[in-house]
Amino acid sequence: MLKVQEDITLGLLRGTPGASVLDVGGGHGQLALPLCRAGFRVTVAGSAESCRHRLAAVLDAGQCAFTAGNLLALPWPDRQFDVVLCFRLITHCEPWPALIAELCRLARRSVIVDYPTSRSLNKVAPLLFGAKKKVEQNTRTWTLFTHGQIARAFEANGFGLKSRHPQFFLPMVLHRMLKRPRLSAGLERVCRGLGLTRLLGSPVIAEMRRHD
Repeated sequence: MLKVQEDITLGLLRGTPGASVLDVGGGHGQLALPLCRAGFRVTVAGSAESCRHRLAAVLDAGQCAFTAGNLLALPWPDRQFDVVLCFRLITHCEPWPALIAELCRLARRSVIVDYPTSRSLNKVAPLLFGAKKKVEQNTRTWTLFTHGQIARAFEANGFGLKSRHPQFFLPMVLHRMLKRPRLSAGLERVCRGLGLTRLLGSPVIAEMRRHD
């Protein structure tokens, strides 16, 4: 399922080979590692030094840089990076407008984020939270967003929507409960073919571009 996220993100970056990319909260390596392989100049910002262990191979090879610190007040000057990424973080961040403002401050050209939308099967998320917690053990609460909420937060910081890309139609907790990747991929292919993912898919990957 992570391949969908990777393919969409690399597709959005296809026109900027060798760009400098900051991955905020990217210590899980789900995007930093493929971006390094694709030749981008990657820096990962993590909340603690322990976030670097999944990146050890690319850090040791000099293919990636890592900095730990407050993700709402990162140590770089304005517009330091061509592109700023932030995945799996906005939904868990209570002061999410402040996080978006920091992402925009650091981006020279664009910001790419993901977020779960309330215009999806995530509307039943409260009913699934118990099951999700049982499956994932350490799952955290999360916030659902409207597209308008996210767009307005970026507009307040000088960025406008370039494109949106819904990832999945069925809630991720159902796929984790199935534990059958091929079945999950097949179900999602059917949903995409029927147009359900385009209309109601979540989480959404959004590319925001600086106006000036």
